[in-house]
Amino acid sequence: VQLQAYGGGMMQPGGSLRLSCAASGLTFSTSVMGWFRQDPGKEREFVAAIRWRSGIILYSNSAKGRFTISRDNAKNTGYLQMNSLKPEDTAVYYCAARSGTILHTVPYEYAYWGQGTQVTVSS
Repeated sequence: VQLQAYGGGMMQPGGSLRLSCAASGLTFSTSVMGWFRQDPGKEREFVAAIRWRSGIILYSNSAKGRFTISRDNAKNTGYLQMNSLKPEDTAVYYCAARSGTILHTVPYEYAYWGQGTQVTVSS
């Protein structure tokens, strides 16, 4: 299984970014894709997860209402659309995947990880 995350960058507060995660080697019908983020010196934090087949979604409280997780079955790619960005959203963002259907919010439940992409929100 390989995951490749991209799309990070620098944005002013209030702006938008879309992260992408290209996946290969997964059994998509029984997989969950998640997005996590991590600041230096802090624990990796859950952002959102999607059940690949059904599209059922779970968001963290910080992401709810501002971020949208989605996937494109034809492209085997997951997305995290981030709107109304805040400085506190600054972090390295990781996509992750796990076999199964439970939308776990803890990193150790995810067996596969992308390399991370930096998001910086600053004026």
